[in-house]
Amino acid sequence: MREQILCYAIRYHGEWHAIKQAILRNEEWERCDYDGYYVTIYDKEYPQCFLQLEYPPWILFYAGRLELCSLPSCAVIGSRMPTQRSIHITQQVVKQLADRYVIVSGLAKGIDAGAHTAACNKHTIGIIGCGLDVVYPKENARLYAYMKQSQLILSEYPKGTKPLAYHFPWRNRLIAALSDSIVVIEAKKRSGTLLTVNEALNLSKPIYCIPHAFADPAGYGCNLLISQGANILVDEADIALI
Repeated sequence: MREQILCYAIRYHGEWHAIKQAILRNEEWERCDYDGYYVTIYDKEYPQCFLQLEYPPWILFYAGRLELCSLPSCAVIGSRMPTQRSIHITQQVVKQLADRYVIVSGLAKGIDAGAHTAACNKHTIGIIGCGLDVVYPKENARLYAYMKQSQLILSEYPKGTKPLAYHFPWRNRLIAALSDSIVVIEAKKRSGTLLTVNEALNLSKPIYCIPHAFADPAGYGCNLLISQGANILVDEADIALI
């Protein structure tokens, strides 16, 4: 099945439901040459954490150290256009967490990039919504290059796949599944970050949030989550309890 799933993934650009239908139909396939590493749901190296998902990825393309998926991990996520305060808080949070956890995020600009960068001297995993040869956003090119060599980047999508908008909400379920807990640094009322939180809640993962000022639109999502029962992070003593 390994080679068969690779063929379907390339044929259907990593689209989960299309691959499922191809498997159910036992669609005709042929061996494909692929320049890169990958693991399928039928391989013993497949990260077991993804099997808890309703839609576990059929295949994961990766660059770097796949064994990082087996270590305790914590997602650090937030806005793509964060305030300077939140950028500073991200560095503080990750500095403390990275001694105990692999830091997981989505390699987007903003909080994601800040979390990965702060964890680069330890361990970090980026999960992206495009092919591993597509750098998105371009401003993260140096971070991508470093993480491919020394950390880990994962994707459901084969090389050449563009960063289509609907790929990112879909990949958020992988961030949630891979992480033992989720830390939200900054999130607006309507935010892709909250989609990751919803996925994590479905998996009964604990959520931790940085509180924001009253009526602050940049942090409305964090305050809302806290009001709904998420754990609040007030100081470094709280971070130590994650």
